[in-house]
Amino acid sequence: MDFSTLASLPARERILLTAHDLFYADGIRATGIDRVIAASGVTKVTFYRHFPSKDDLVCAFLDHRHGLWMAWFVDALGRRGAQERIGNGQPQHALPVLADAMAEWFADPAFRGCAFINSVVEVGSSVTGASDIAREHKREMVEVIAGLLPEALAGPQRTAIAQAAALGIDGAIVKAQMGGAAQAREAVDDLRRLLQALGASLVPAAPATA
Repeated sequence: MDFSTLASLPARERILLTAHDLFYADGIRATGIDRVIAASGVTKVTFYRHFPSKDDLVCAFLDHRHGLWMAWFVDALGRRGAQERIGNGQPQHALPVLADAMAEWFADPAFRGCAFINSVVEVGSSVTGASDIAREHKREMVEVIAGLLPEALAGPQRTAIAQAAALGIDGAIVKAQMGGAAQAREAVDDLRRLLQALGASLVPAAPATA
């Protein structure tokens, strides 16, 4: 976001958007409060009026990032026809679109991995509430992935497959973050193979008998 656009926003939003970009790009510990204040163009008094501590800002950043990423994730799956691939009562699934969505994200020049994995590694339990937000983010991701599976699939198996796919996504994110474009492509290919294996394991629930 350019400075002229940022300057037109309310102070709290300016601070939050600035912190979001800096925390995600450079890390939470590497980004001091003074840098956020300077980059957002507010005074210290204004900053602390909205965020009494850096911990408050970190949690607000994670909440904001969660909303942004989940909106993108659902949209990316939809743009790839996720719902059209799921048949009514048939053993069809849309797991392959997950790899396509990750390929799109990994190709973004702003990609710096998962903000929630990064934050847990950086600050862990030292920032009250941060790990809870990260866990909720991953839970909602699993919920969206479960929606890509056939409706006829039994509940426990549906959850297990979705959790395995989510774990594969997290692994691919970390692998892509560790290298350049070639590493990112390899991560997507690995994820695609995992999703194919998970898809092959799908067994719809047996129909109920009278």
